[in-house]
Amino acid sequence: NVGVKNPVFMMDEIDKIGVDFRGDPAAALLEALDPEQNNAFSDHYIEVPFDLSEVMFILTGNVIDTIPPALIDRLEIIRFPGYTEYEKLNIARYFLIPKGLKSHGLTASHVSITDDAIRTIIRNYTQEAGVRNLERSLASIFRKVAVRVARGSKRKVRVTPKQLERFLGPHRYVLGSAGEQDEVAVATALAWTQTGGDILSVEVLLNEGSGKLVLTGQLGDIMQESARAALSYARFIARRLGIDPQFFEKTDIHIHVPAGAIQKDGPSAGIAMLVALTSALTGVPVRKDVGMTGEITLRGKLLSVGGIREKILAAHRAGLRDVILPKENEKDVRDLPANVMRDLKLHYCRTVEEALPIALTHSLPPEALQRPTVLVKETPQPVRTA
Repeated sequence: NVGVKNPVFMMDEIDKIGVDFRGDPAAALLEALDPEQNNAFSDHYIEVPFDLSEVMFILTGNVIDTIPPALIDRLEIIRFPGYTEYEKLNIARYFLIPKGLKSHGLTASHVSITDDAIRTIIRNYTQEAGVRNLERSLASIFRKVAVRVARGSKRKVRVTPKQLERFLGPHRYVLGSAGEQDEVAVATALAWTQTGGDILSVEVLLNEGSGKLVLTGQLGDIMQESARAALSYARFIARRLGIDPQFFEKTDIHIHVPAGAIQKDGPSAGIAMLVALTSALTGVPVRKDVGMTGEITLRGKLLSVGGIREKILAAHRAGLRDVILPKENEKDVRDLPANVMRDLKLHYCRTVEEALPIALTHSLPPEALQRPTVLVKETPQPVRTA
């Protein structure tokens, strides 16, 4: 139909292809997308070789986990981040609302929705990277207004955050927010999900016991390893703070990340776990307005992590003032909205010893922040006799 040999083929939802008795679509795509062999692609419908070497294929999907690895190897992956809250607000204001008014037979003289109401819909009634559910929520409001107009009401409806429950019901989602006060053994971690960024609290509790490490909150394997690494480094700091080494032998350490119904994984909460542990051991509170993300090593280094853009936006939305980031992630803060960069102070740290003074309300003794050293026990050499 296109009449050319170099068209653009768009294939949507490639991550949802399945296998049944009719065959495996992914197997056919392997040959069609491979530039080394698609110049003689054999189509089973026309049963003749066909040259696909000049065709541009564009495949879209939401996740790559369900795409066969062999197929991924033949693709160039281009990741598009989800819309920010500011972007969603403008999409709603300049596109979704005019579209919804027109489709429901309404005009601006019938209903208006304030920016604060749109933000509330975005934060508390939707949880998505795009704007599909945001459009549905706006359509629900317009339908109820259209019913009022059809019944003869000539009064303009002004939708504010307080009125949203009347149109959309109670809040469906509650996003994390900054703590009310500085607390001991509670640190704020920045998280990334498929729907955007969020903040998580990392809590530590010390109980009398036998030296066990208890991890709760549906933590994945990688996150559990981060907790063990944080505990090892915390024990190293504790020795230099004068804490009895036997303390850990008779104390159970419980690390909990709330929202236990949600599976969590990844190494980026390592720095938050270490800060919470250090606070629990020393009694020094953690600043409530500081968020942090970064993988830690046993040598006290802070390694880069992903989702920085979404995490910083979540920190700004939650009302945090300072954010601790690995130095290697400094390159990932480009293209952030100007108001976010103006309201937040970003601290780029290479090591844990740089991050702890920022996260805690007051600094630890300098000797506690020295880098770990490797202790090598020398084996006596046998004495040779003549």
